Amino acid sequence: MTRRRSAHLKANSKDTAMSQVDSALVETLLTALGNAYAPYSNHPVAAVMECPDGQQFAGCNVEVAHYKGLCAEASAISAMATAGQRELARVYVMGPGEHLCTPCGDCRQRIREFATPDTQIMVLSRQGEVLKTYTMDTLLPDAFGPEQLPPR
Repeated sequence: MTRRRSAHLKANSKDTAMSQVDSALVETLLTALGNAYAPYSNHPVAAVMECPDGQQFAGCNVEVAHYKGLCAEASAISAMATAGQRELARVYVMGPGEHLCTPCGDCRQRIREFATPDTQIMVLSRQGEVLKTYTMDTLLPDAFGPEQLPPR
């Protein structure tokens, strides 16, 4: 799913903790969460990748019997890349409960590939409250990135 409208925070606070995000974004996340295929873990996850131009790409986790499923973040990044986008402004992640559902290590590395120092990674409750906001440096400190590879 792709959206063009940017989903900025609904609070005037500079601190995004416990603020709300746009209701349309919450609906997109809840729809993706409802579409997650998680018959083995019963742990659905949804993610939205937002690009600097405001375009958004949703994804959900998809589990398979051999346990090498697809995370929600990877699903959304794949949709983003398929559309030709290469930069993330914001990442939104929603899990099934009220606890923090942060990206796994593989997804942190995937996000890092498209993130900038200003990219925000926000973990939301099902009600759309921002439980915690990360930068790439706080989510994946001392990360390995393309700049560590030798030139082609």
